[in-house]
Amino acid sequence: IFMFSCTAIYPKYTSLLICLLSPQTGNGKIERQRYAREQSRKDPSMKLVIVRHADPDYSIDSLTPTGWREAELLSDRLVRTPADFYYVSPLGRAQDTASLTLKKLNRTAETCEWLQEFSPRIIKPGMDRTSCIWDWLPELWTKELRYYDPEEWYHTDAMRSIHVEEEFKRVTSEFDRLLAAHGYEREGLYYRAVRPNRDTIVLFCHFGVECVLLSHLMHVSPMPLWHGLCAAPSSVTTIYTEERRQGIASFRAGTFGDVSHLYAAGEEPSFAARFCETWDNKEERHD
Repeated sequence: IFMFSCTAIYPKYTSLLICLLSPQTGNGKIERQRYAREQSRKDPSMKLVIVRHADPDYSIDSLTPTGWREAELLSDRLVRTPADFYYVSPLGRAQDTASLTLKKLNRTAETCEWLQEFSPRIIKPGMDRTSCIWDWLPELWTKELRYYDPEEWYHTDAMRSIHVEEEFKRVTSEFDRLLAAHGYEREGLYYRAVRPNRDTIVLFCHFGVECVLLSHLMHVSPMPLWHGLCAAPSSVTTIYTEERRQGIASFRAGTFGDVSHLYAAGEEPSFAARFCETWDNKEERHD
């Protein structure tokens, strides 16, 4: 009753009261860390920063020499705007990418299993081996209109055969759980700003799962995102909250796949995740 009365009369002290009355662990710990930082925060909204790992060496689940250079340049960028919370995929290439930033900031990141690359693998038409569920040939997936539908894309025979719906909902449920811990609870297709704040949260992860998270925030199928967007290695996607009506929030992308830290240093972005621009270019990946 005391807390309710005080926050009703003095709403600007809500964060302080939550901080003082919160436990030392779990969401209480998040509240205390938030209050310690938000006093000097000028950014007007909460931000999600999704970072794709740097140029990968998949054979050892780490980075190539180019990838280590990209991770270093990325760290120079990220240390200029320290975040409140860091989360990272358990896979080596994401852990290694994050390590340089975390070391410079003397910070740690929480490893989240669900941030690993989106894992279902499929045998696509015309192929004799399994591969990731994106990177379809355009003349194949675009024929199926359900792939454009946020409620139907995982109901095709191909997707049902590898239980994609279950994995998609598992990952996005974990994502919503994280957002709820930071004050934003999903309700239908938008979010309740239960504890609106100006936190910056960094997720070090992978292109496939990045598109899954974006598709969930936007309520669109990930198929057009997987095939119509490309996040280069070490790229940065920034998403911010908008609370146009009190207590009702949505997420909006400000930048996608930004690699300005590479261009500023004269480093050409890696070609990983892309395919040949023209058929006759034998130096670039075809399949």
